[in-house]
Amino acid sequence: MSMNPKLSVSTFILLLLLTFLLIPSHSSSSDDDLEQLLAVDEQLQEDRPEHQQSEAETVSKAQRIVMELSGDNAKRVVDGNEFVLVLGYAPWCARSADLMPRFSEAATGLKEIGSPVLMAKIDGDREDIVIWVQKKTGSSIITVNTLDEAQRFLNKYHSFVVGLFHKFEGSEYNEFVKAAKSDNEIQFVETSDNDVAKLLFPHLKTNTVFIGLVKTEAERYTVYDGPYKMEKLLEFLGNNKFPLITRLTESNTVWVYSSPVKLQVMIFSKADVFQNLAQSLEDLARKFKSKLMLIYVDITNENLAMPFLTLFGIDHANKTVVAAFDNNLNSKYLLESDPSPSNIEEFCSGLADGTVSHYYRSEPVPDNENASIVTVVGKTFDELVLNSHENVLLEVHTPWCVNCEAMSKQVLKLAKHFKGFKNLVFARIDASVNEHAKLQVDDFPTILLYKSGEKEKPLKLSTKHSAKDMAVFINEELKPKDGSARDEL
Repeated sequence: MSMNPKLSVSTFILLLLLTFLLIPSHSSSSDDDLEQLLAVDEQLQEDRPEHQQSEAETVSKAQRIVMELSGDNAKRVVDGNEFVLVLGYAPWCARSADLMPRFSEAATGLKEIGSPVLMAKIDGDREDIVIWVQKKTGSSIITVNTLDEAQRFLNKYHSFVVGLFHKFEGSEYNEFVKAAKSDNEIQFVETSDNDVAKLLFPHLKTNTVFIGLVKTEAERYTVYDGPYKMEKLLEFLGNNKFPLITRLTESNTVWVYSSPVKLQVMIFSKADVFQNLAQSLEDLARKFKSKLMLIYVDITNENLAMPFLTLFGIDHANKTVVAAFDNNLNSKYLLESDPSPSNIEEFCSGLADGTVSHYYRSEPVPDNENASIVTVVGKTFDELVLNSHENVLLEVHTPWCVNCEAMSKQVLKLAKHFKGFKNLVFARIDASVNEHAKLQVDDFPTILLYKSGEKEKPLKLSTKHSAKDMAVFINEELKPKDGSARDEL
């Protein structure tokens, strides 16, 4: 079907906003509308032959048919289809979970009968759904001309970017417009009236071209003082759109992770303890803005806190924990001293300067006396492997690895075979609870031979080899000067 690009009105979006977005929970009429809209699903169920395919196969196929929209593909999808039906959802919403399979089934049915309607969905957590729709279907900027209009705007929007331009033209204004079109999370507003601009941004101190960011938190007004280029404006928004201290919730984790500030300090504490730290933490956030992002996590919410804390070997936590993640380097850090304001500030300063050591998990140091295979942990990896003058054959395993148990038996057999072999130590490390900068293993089990004097370049043995093949390999690599061999198992 050919389409006239000028007839944009022929492309429409019917957006289903779920109850968690705009619809009061007691609204039965909206529920009825959704039931009618998805009635085709029930008809399709009746018409489909019994047991044609499993329920899992049906759902999987249906979900693939529903297009996932984002800020990157939304305009292309909407402009390229005559009819688009969009479902707004949230991953944590029970109503979304109930409706999604039926929406997917309806998409399958419509596709089978050749309907021109494209079924699509958008994650309301990742994309601000109201602003997204407005920007994709209308103007990306709201123009405010009077004080009354400005007040109505303030009643509706609490976070926004305001631009003062005496003429809506010129290079500076064009860059403002491009930034508004590129951003999918925050509303842009423009005015040519100084009094209107001062109502929207009370800290305005100029009558010339101006751009500022307004937020609903301690640092409410932020002036943009960079060059009028789209890229710089978007960078400014990325660095300043978050509160001084972001409270992590189930619904904003993806948003937080997407922050351009990748070095993120997380304060895990109870609410009353956090309140006592709040002022000093806000001061730190101002001091290290654009370098560090400060995040508060309620330590009593185990679903939020424990996935992070277990990365530091913390299974139970009642006291405040301060940790940090560098999402660019995939590294983590832990404040191991008392989390006082002064110690937290020192920790943040070290993170910003790059002087804080990475944190690596470790089990307690075990007793290896009389052990035929030495147990290595994170804390002893340097001593027992890298700094040891002996050759070390290291088995790297995890509890959940299905092949590790069989490999452990092979390693035990090798250890017995090479008992008394000069300068050869057999060792193993549980990589699920022990880490080290020089131990980067992605598949398990892994067998590494650290030769004396060549510890920086361990040899990797094939785990497909038999114990005899491994014995031959070890013997060839570590053969004594007299040429004696131990490759017969």
